[in-house]
Amino acid sequence: MSLKKTLTIAGTDASGGAGLQADLKTFQEHGTYGMCAVTVVATMDPDNNWSHGVYTLPIDVLQAQLKTTLSTGIDALKTGMISTAEAIQVTGEAIAKSGTTNVVIDPVMVCKGEDEVLNPGNVDAMIKYLLPHALVTTPNLFEAGQLAGTGTPKSIEEMKVAAQKIHALGAKNVVIKGGKALQHEKAVDLFSDGEKFILLEADKVDTTYNHGAGCTFAAAVTANLANGLTVKEAVFEAKEFVAAAIEHGWKLNQFVGPVMHGAKGVYGAPTITSTEV
Repeated sequence: MSLKKTLTIAGTDASGGAGLQADLKTFQEHGTYGMCAVTVVATMDPDNNWSHGVYTLPIDVLQAQLKTTLSTGIDALKTGMISTAEAIQVTGEAIAKSGTTNVVIDPVMVCKGEDEVLNPGNVDAMIKYLLPHALVTTPNLFEAGQLAGTGTPKSIEEMKVAAQKIHALGAKNVVIKGGKALQHEKAVDLFSDGEKFILLEADKVDTTYNHGAGCTFAAAVTANLANGLTVKEAVFEAKEFVAAAIEHGWKLNQFVGPVMHGAKGVYGAPTITSTEV
């Protein structure tokens, strides 16, 4: 028996709901063998309203991890939180050297619940060193606005404009995660291959238990690519997977609730519709 090998280059979430923990759980649910290269350690302070602490690992530690994992012959990889421009450059150069083509760039810029970019110089570094390698990139609304230089999209038309600009920066396929943040009757994501725009819609779920949803979506796309799905198939299944995970999210404590990574396998997938727009 041989499993497809998947890699996440991301931060570790001490609470277990997002970051590489979410990625590895998602990889496992999709039947792939998950590996990780840790970029940062993210903590949450229960004595200060669950405020985040982000501790960046030394660059040589990241380089050593990338050397280890990429030497195994990775079938697909994703990036998550990378906290400095230097680390982003090192990661991009390692991806280029590896020859891996199934690359998903999740351009994480802030911790959940925060509203300031972790490091303003990171956006330019992502554009230069990561997006040119992206078979798929999966920004949320805020991240899409930062990459595109348009400001946060507030409508589907503005999402389309941002997607076009991000595609022009080198990403072959763009998925802008609107979720329930967009003023729309459904939870929506916009998929674009540079020519067509497809709106993916699911029923909105009235919940705040969605910690790790973005990481989980990108990890599902990554695992699907490793397993041989087309980009479109990979994205559509990931939408089903994360919609089920959000629907069955649960309360960890008084501050946060993570998604349930095994929900699709247990409860099945909710209905997803796709419409060219």
